Amino acid sequence: MLDQTFVFEELAAQGIRFFTGVPDSYLNGFCNYALLNCGDRNVIAANEGNAVGIAAGHYLATREIPLVYMQNSGMGNTVNPLASLADEAVYGVPMLLLIGWRGQGDTEPNHPQHRLQGEITPGLLELLHLPYSVLTDDPEDFRAVLAKAVRSCRESRKAYGLIAPKGVMAAAEKANNRDEIYPMSREEAIEVILDHMPADTIYSATTGRATRELFFLREKRGETKDTDFLNVGSMGHASSVALGIALARPDRRVVVLDGDSAAIMHLGALTMISKLSAPNFLHIVLNNGAHESVGGQPSAGHRIDFTAIARACGYATADKAVETKEELIAALKQLKDCGRAAFIDCRIHKGLSRKLPPIVFDHREAIDALIENINRED
Repeated sequence: MLDQTFVFEELAAQGIRFFTGVPDSYLNGFCNYALLNCGDRNVIAANEGNAVGIAAGHYLATREIPLVYMQNSGMGNTVNPLASLADEAVYGVPMLLLIGWRGQGDTEPNHPQHRLQGEITPGLLELLHLPYSVLTDDPEDFRAVLAKAVRSCRESRKAYGLIAPKGVMAAAEKANNRDEIYPMSREEAIEVILDHMPADTIYSATTGRATRELFFLREKRGETKDTDFLNVGSMGHASSVALGIALARPDRRVVVLDGDSAAIMHLGALTMISKLSAPNFLHIVLNNGAHESVGGQPSAGHRIDFTAIARACGYATADKAVETKEELIAALKQLKDCGRAAFIDCRIHKGLSRKLPPIVFDHREAIDALIENINRED
């Protein structure tokens, strides 16, 4: 990994002092340095398109070139603002795009959700007519590439991509940073939910730890995985997939095991309930106030009132966020048969309750089993 003190010194020397984006495990060295050292010059955004907009505003207000960081899976969120806001033929907003390159070559053999994105990462930048360089962990190479990128930004008034392969901007291991703000872990909360919902409930688990913990809880409990949708990619869309299932199968209970960062990424999805009837739909946000899967950087999850937001969008809710097993059980009983789509903000602590291996499974086999389960004749 590049020494991050060196990286930020070189960025400062080139006039790059403002950073915004969505944390990525391939960039956790960079993201954690920015978090610890850059104060309000580092803005963790709701999603990558949001970050491009923030960066554009910074440039307009200061003429300083900003840096936007992201995992390559989030590049899709940036396409519209890069093509219709920052483009040189529109407002000409230069910025550096630091992109973690998941799925490059054979670096993710057990994670097919990264394969296509990894293959097309350079091509997406080319389609947007944006120049780019692939970083290495050689300091002199980084210095030269950065100088070239900043010069390009200044001369062309357009974005420049810096693609970071595995190991260039991230340590090999992510720390398990646990706090004690709330008593429950995510795994404990999921197990309470499994214990108090009907056996044939369909679950949609969000990207990251929720999918992994649901997967291994099923194995620990000796239960089928045929009712589980593991949203291993497409962060922020687990609730939308679940809503589509719930609308099509009103006879089945559908529960979303969401994360706070994932829910925030596409918060507008909550408003759909205001115009739809889905009394079998229960949306639970497992809220630890962090981007835990990529390094534990803080989200806005513990700063906002998800319950009030959900209630305003038309959900039935508990009176407030739940914080203990007893409160979670009471909320599940209160909302399970309330006759409306329901929402629970479940506050949990950061950190893993146990060390789990990566999920290795046949994705098509798993989804076909779920499809068969949902569509079988009772």
